[in-house]
Amino acid sequence: MLAGIDNLRRAASAIRSLGPKTVVVKRGEYGACLFQDDSIFFAPGYPLEEVHDPTGAGDTFAGGFMGYLASAGGLSDRNLRRALVYGSVMASFAVEEFGLERLLRLNRREIDERFNEFKAMTHFEV
Repeated sequence: MLAGIDNLRRAASAIRSLGPKTVVVKRGEYGACLFQDDSIFFAPGYPLEEVHDPTGAGDTFAGGFMGYLASAGGLSDRNLRRALVYGSVMASFAVEEFGLERLLRLNRREIDERFNEFKAMTHFEV
């Protein structure tokens, strides 16, 4: 919507031409895309059996993304990609119950376990 272009890749390029070096596009249950100079990275939404309340999922994604970057100590490609996955992981917890209920009970072990599951589901070798 910001770029006025329907094609995601072209829209991200148009937004990047305005100045941002990195563009993150959140696509709801379909995941998120990270666009940089010569790189595109896609992280799917974490597959859940049930979604109870999508309200706040985007904000939770942003919190997970920014929270990881704040702890990572830099904006390397590796850190940005991991931040995208942490954003997706955190959003997956947010939609499991209504409001903040699930997030209030969440602990680091659960986050790490889901991150590792996410990695196992999406990892492949070339």
